[in-house]
Amino acid sequence: MVIAIALVSVGYAGAQDQAEESADDLNWAQVRYVEAVQATDGTWRFDVTVEHNDEGWDHYADAWQVVDPREMQVVAERVLLHPHDNEQPFTRSQSGIEIPDELMTVIVRARCTQHGIGGQTVLVDLTADGGEHYEVRAQAIDH
Repeated sequence: MVIAIALVSVGYAGAQDQAEESADDLNWAQVRYVEAVQATDGTWRFDVTVEHNDEGWDHYADAWQVVDPREMQVVAERVLLHPHDNEQPFTRSQSGIEIPDELMTVIVRARCTQHGIGGQTVLVDLTADGGEHYEVRAQAIDH
């Protein structure tokens, strides 16, 4: 039992070190800004700005994800279907995302084809108007 706990602790520290090292390295996909908009039906639209040193089809940012931080479970994923070599940073959106009412905070992270997940993430408090690298608002109701 003690050995297992030590291994988990070392794994967590290693993951933290990797995240710190890759937070500004554009070989890793970086989330630069998030706008989360709650629709009148309760679903969410996320507009996510990603930056990455895309180098064609062999190395590019291929997705961003909305993640439940409690168990690191993916709530939604926006697949990016092609490289954005000449469009950096770029913003892509996804609507209709269902987030459970009890989930007040989400992590938005990006992924690339070579390195996976590991660049800058944004922690979004869905109950706030905004924070560092994000904005949250409700969709305006048309009359």
